[in-house]
Amino acid sequence: MPLKDGSTQKGRPMGKSIISRCEAKGLRMTDQRRVIARVLEQSADHPDVEELYTRASAVDAGISIATVYRTVKLFEEAGLLDKLEFGDGRARYEDAERDHHDHLIDINSGEVIEFVDAEIEALQDRIARKLGYELRGHRLELYGVPLKKD
Repeated sequence: MPLKDGSTQKGRPMGKSIISRCEAKGLRMTDQRRVIARVLEQSADHPDVEELYTRASAVDAGISIATVYRTVKLFEEAGLLDKLEFGDGRARYEDAERDHHDHLIDINSGEVIEFVDAEIEALQDRIARKLGYELRGHRLELYGVPLKKD
């Protein structure tokens, strides 16, 4: 799916699947956890637990929302998921090993747009170096409303 900058690579998983990373960490992978992991991997958006539950229970009707909550917490604590909070009271999730990207949140609709901008990346690095630091990572969230079209 093309992004606002026309690319298709930003935010896509970089390496091994969530399931294989769980197994490498020695986490017990039940069939339901595998379904939840696959749903997360197939998500192009930033689903919250309720949305994950809807998607996972469509695959396996035996999955409870409590199972989804516990699994998401387990995956987050294992460093497999990043928890995102965009100010709307909903915790959302994405694969922790996705390619780096930033977020623009439409505060009217709640739409989350992923983007990468080379100028912003370079500016952040320059600021860190100016302050005597080597930048090891960052998270940028912009909040806005659509410009009115005349």
